[in-house]
Amino acid sequence: MLRSVIRSLIVDDEELARKLLLTYADRLPNLEVIGECKNPLEALVFLQREPIDLLLLDIQMPELTGIEFLKTLPYKPIVIFTTAYPDFALEGFSLDAVDYLLKPFSFERFVQGVNKIFRIRYEDILYIQGMREYVAFQTTDKKVLSLNSLKQLEQDLPADLFVRSHKSYIISLNKVESIEGNMLLINQQRIPVGTHFKEEIMRLLLE
Repeated sequence: MLRSVIRSLIVDDEELARKLLLTYADRLPNLEVIGECKNPLEALVFLQREPIDLLLLDIQMPELTGIEFLKTLPYKPIVIFTTAYPDFALEGFSLDAVDYLLKPFSFERFVQGVNKIFRIRYEDILYIQGMREYVAFQTTDKKVLSLNSLKQLEQDLPADLFVRSHKSYIISLNKVESIEGNMLLINQQRIPVGTHFKEEIMRLLLE
């Protein structure tokens, strides 16, 4: 249901580490590296002009650590930390990183990390919110950002499970607890219903 190609950015101050990640990524047809940065400041500039799905992020770097850099981002892509230091693993996972790869790591271990990305089951999705060039998949326990559009997802998602409720939202029909006026209640969150979508929403909920 998500893009078949994952757009990624490598941020690492070591040239050999960047080359290794590029070599590994080149062997995966669904992973495209669209940029490399030697430090977080370069990455900040890059991200202002290029949206990405995945950040392959070192931790110990000059000026800013990878963790400090990640905390500065208003919209966080999916992150896999790549580092020689195990001490930051707990803090890394507290920032919702999908994996923490300790250098030196094998190609097999890299693939395991990449395979953790975007594994969202339909039944776990509460709603999807459009956020400029990203969409946010809200599940019961996490929010996952992806470079995608609600328009594309409307076509890709099964119509008997998901429906557009607003110009900025797609909802899971099975997760609707109640409807009050122009608001749906899903997992204690109030989701707006657009005027153009209300009739179809009501029809589907009453079926």
